Amino acid sequence: MRANSIIILFFVFGFVSVKAQNTELYEAKQLVKGKDTLLYRILYPQDFSEAKQYPIVLFLHGAGERGNDNKKQLIHGSKLFANEKNRDSFPAIAIFPQCPTESYWSRVDVDRSTNPIKLNFKYNDGPTKPMELVIDLMEDITQKPFIKKEQVYVMGLSMGGMGTFELISRKPEMFAAAIPICGGGDTSSVSNYAKTLPLWVFHGAKDNVVDPQLSVNMVSAILKEGGTPKFTLYDFANHNSWDPAFSEPELLKWLFSKVKNAQ
Repeated sequence: MRANSIIILFFVFGFVSVKAQNTELYEAKQLVKGKDTLLYRILYPQDFSEAKQYPIVLFLHGAGERGNDNKKQLIHGSKLFANEKNRDSFPAIAIFPQCPTESYWSRVDVDRSTNPIKLNFKYNDGPTKPMELVIDLMEDITQKPFIKKEQVYVMGLSMGGMGTFELISRKPEMFAAAIPICGGGDTSSVSNYAKTLPLWVFHGAKDNVVDPQLSVNMVSAILKEGGTPKFTLYDFANHNSWDPAFSEPELLKWLFSKVKNAQ
């Protein structure tokens, strides 16, 4: 019994240690613009050198990870890029900004009195402050000599999936590909990127938080504009469709194969 207890304790604390190490791989930073601050975490490739160039991935978290601790945004998605095999196969920089609790990535009115929630996108009202700061951050870092400007990517889940759709409509020229997961957006905005930006859209058919019809609508709008999005609708998944999405064996291979202006 004692030996079993030791084994169990070793497993538990070993798991916590590995999780902590994954978090610690992401350096805590902040962007300050006037009176506004954007907290974010950044993961550099192994053996990072400013003399080399790397792709960069922006990851936008969901509403549950909002805050000011500069940690919660790593709950979902960070392991994907911190995974040793993925770091070896796809050396890249990953950025995880954190949205304040009282705000949102996307310019949208959210009614949580219904299930799924009701969303009214208002892109014409301009970006939210967190979105402005994310754009500032990406404009700053993509000017660094160690960034491959032709391989800048964005992905996000739930609130971050909505932010992904909005961000590529505002800065379509910046990105080489995008992965919105269980999100949605303003269908009238897709003409900004439909024909030029590869997308892999994910949603769960059983999602009772963010209506899967929102992703269907975005994909349909992109198709009508002449785009050719990749779309995966999991028949078994509820809101956490990011779990099977992150497990897709071709996910990162697909993402990093997209190079801006490549034929």
